[in-house]
Amino acid sequence: MSITKTVEKYLQEHPSVKDCLKKGLINYSALARIVAQDEELDVKKNFDALLIAARRAHAKIKLEKSSQDKILGVLKQSRIEIKNKIVVFVLEKSAPDRMLIDIEAKIKAKEEVFHLIEGASAITLITVEDFGKDIRKVFKNYILEENNGLVEVVLKSPKEIEETAGIMGYLYSLLGENGINIVETMSCWTDTLFVIHEKDLGKAMELLKF
Repeated sequence: MSITKTVEKYLQEHPSVKDCLKKGLINYSALARIVAQDEELDVKKNFDALLIAARRAHAKIKLEKSSQDKILGVLKQSRIEIKNKIVVFVLEKSAPDRMLIDIEAKIKAKEEVFHLIEGASAITLITVEDFGKDIRKVFKNYILEENNGLVEVVLKSPKEIEETAGIMGYLYSLLGENGINIVETMSCWTDTLFVIHEKDLGKAMELLKF
C-alpha cells in the first residue's frame, strides 16, 4: 500500500485524529510520526513521504468540510420524533407470510409502530412492547433474538436529503463515535429511523440538535 493510501486509511480508522487535523490541532510532522508509529513504518526512511501525504490529506479534508456544511444545512431543517417502549424481534427467514400479515394488521389497527425488514437470512420486526406477548406466542418457533428497552428516533428531513451525499454516513459516525450503538436502522423517503437503547436517548438527543 502506498504511503498516501496508508495515511488516508489511518485517518479513516481514527476519526478523532482526523477531526484534530481538520481543526488544525495537529501538525503534519506530528501526524507523520503517529502514522509511522502505529503502522510500524521506519520514520527516518518514510518521513518525507508521510509529510507530503499528511499535507494532501489536510487539503482533501478541507473539501470534505464544504460537503459537511451542506449536510448540516439539511439536518438543521430536520425535526425529531421519539417513540419509547420499542421491541425488536429477529425471526427466521422461514416465518410464514400469513403470520406476518396477520400481526401487521393487528398492530396497524391500533395505529402503532410496525416495521418489517427482510434480509438474506432473517426477518427483523420492530414494534411496541405491548405486542410482545402476541409475537412470542405466534412466532415462538421462529424467534432468533429479542431486544427490549429500546426507543425509536425518527429524523424527519426536507426533500433535499435525497440529493445530499454523505448524510447517513455522517449520522452513523456521529452516534458511533459517541458510544451510541444503533440496534436497527432504516429509511423511508425523507424519514431516517434509528432504534437505540433507552439509556442512550439523552445523549442522542443532544447530538442530534443541529
